[in-house]
Amino acid sequence: MVLGDVARRAGVSAMTVSRVLNERPGVGDRTRARVFAVAAELGYRPNRLAQALVTGRSQVLAVVSFNTAQYGPAATVFGVEQAARQAGYAVQITTLRSGDPLPARAVMEGIVSQAVAGLILAAPHDWTAEALRHLPADRPAVALDVDIAQEGAPVIGLEQTTGARRATEHLLALGHDTVWHVAGPTDQPSARARERAWREALVAAGRTPPHLLRGDWSARSGYEQGRRLAAMPDVTAVFAANDHMALGVLRALREAGHDVPVDVSLVGYDDIPEAEYVWPPLTTVRQDFGEAGRRALELLVAQIEGEPRTGTLVALEPELVVRGSSGPPP
Repeated sequence: MVLGDVARRAGVSAMTVSRVLNERPGVGDRTRARVFAVAAELGYRPNRLAQALVTGRSQVLAVVSFNTAQYGPAATVFGVEQAARQAGYAVQITTLRSGDPLPARAVMEGIVSQAVAGLILAAPHDWTAEALRHLPADRPAVALDVDIAQEGAPVIGLEQTTGARRATEHLLALGHDTVWHVAGPTDQPSARARERAWREALVAAGRTPPHLLRGDWSARSGYEQGRRLAAMPDVTAVFAANDHMALGVLRALREAGHDVPVDVSLVGYDDIPEAEYVWPPLTTVRQDFGEAGRRALELLVAQIEGEPRTGTLVALEPELVVRGSSGPPP
């Protein structure tokens, strides 16, 4: 299906169809409506690259993300894609592995060479700040959940510190002497922020933070650290830096004969869809990844339409969701 087919069916010129589909003036309302109706009837979809060459304005956005097999990145990218579709943009997604990311310069050069209107860095990773330095200053860009506002791009920040503090304080308020923490990877700003807030909450309560255990966001790493925790008789409360690791901890505790929450309380982070369906249902911190993606798209479109790219921070507050995995100490 090509533009000429739409023109013939609508009884207008190909130039008129182009004007209508590219939202240019000079076409009457009745003709415009007829062209849109015929295009919909024929299932015509304009070639985005061709549109960019003709109009000088691309309708394609680039999104760079890490580890989209994980819930948080996947939900964020989905939020971006849905909002982009509603705004009339297509999305081109580049997914990287956090363990072996491509050089930032190479990724940015590849994106800049393509006809994209703007870029969303949905990658809460130290790599992101370096990547932004290789992006031309006049290219619209937004970053997600990473402290790089000083690099001159708006940042949509999920309040990691607030969420981790609430999780830790929740367990302390239940009467636990201290809270153990299974942290995320050190190269992830979100993991560092949650770890820092956990420490600060314990110190503020007059407690000495216990030895830190570290995972890689996976349930397997949570299980491995959970086996260590299960062997420690003084452990009564655990805060895992994400829900997948919390599920691994939960299995390890139960295999070792511990009742959650009677013997050990457990809190996760993210509120993945499975969190309320495991047993016991997981107490966790809910982050609205979809809203983060939508807000990022709004900021990006504003830049595309003429607003300057500035280093501002938009913070989204998390919610503590109390379920059955947390309770008073034994």
